Amino acid sequence: MKKEQLVALIKQKKSLLCVGLDTDMEKIPAAIRHFSKDPVFEFNKLIIDATLEYAVSYKPNTAFYEAMGLKGWESLQKTIDYIGDKAFVIADAKRGDIGNTSKMYAKAFFEEMKAHAVTVAPYMGEDSVTPFLGYEGKWVIVLGLTSNKGSEDFQQLTLQNNEKLYTEVIRKVASWGDASQLMFVVGATQAEYIQAIRKIVPEHFLLIPGVGAQGGDLDAVCKYGVTKDGGLLINASRSILYASSGNDFQTAAAAEALRMKSAMEKYLF
Repeated sequence: MKKEQLVALIKQKKSLLCVGLDTDMEKIPAAIRHFSKDPVFEFNKLIIDATLEYAVSYKPNTAFYEAMGLKGWESLQKTIDYIGDKAFVIADAKRGDIGNTSKMYAKAFFEEMKAHAVTVAPYMGEDSVTPFLGYEGKWVIVLGLTSNKGSEDFQQLTLQNNEKLYTEVIRKVASWGDASQLMFVVGATQAEYIQAIRKIVPEHFLLIPGVGAQGGDLDAVCKYGVTKDGGLLINASRSILYASSGNDFQTAAAAEALRMKSAMEKYLF
């Protein structure tokens, strides 16, 4: 999906919402878990049907599927195929290895699985990232400043030039591609840093996890991060997927997705 297509989708739906498909078998309603041949895909399908009106993107976290072995990979592929080009599909895989290995990861997610984007860890350097950049209409979403407490261990270290490590990483990675193929992950719980990050990458999209169950401030994220093209994909996972544990889970998921979409809308265009 090219940038102009993503921007058109955002304008059409007046939304920046990304639904994280971190589907946990133990949390799927019993009626699906016990009576479906593929409960993970069936649950995902129903969540997608309930939220597609409000969401511009879906982000399956591959760990939840890898943990189930071959069956999990099949559920993931069926999920990606079901979404197709109706929304922007992010394979949240956090890959990043030496060039030849990254080339194979890119082939797996872009050529075989048909995801629109994949998340990548940049700390092995340029040759671990650039193999993902060779696909037209595909995106590399690089970890910038994450929302977990451990981000303090390395990402927020102060360098000799008084810059933070994460700002140097974002600046350097931005020179390897452009805003039509590179995004950066910035955690919603780090919203106070988005304004400074925007000075480094004013045109790039930012993927913002941590709104919802993790308590990120949606208004602060939008205030400092929205651009003329939208510029953000704001992810919520558990707060939408498990808005209800009962048989009304679809209705509850749709209601939470609409609530978030409505909160974003006032900052757009």
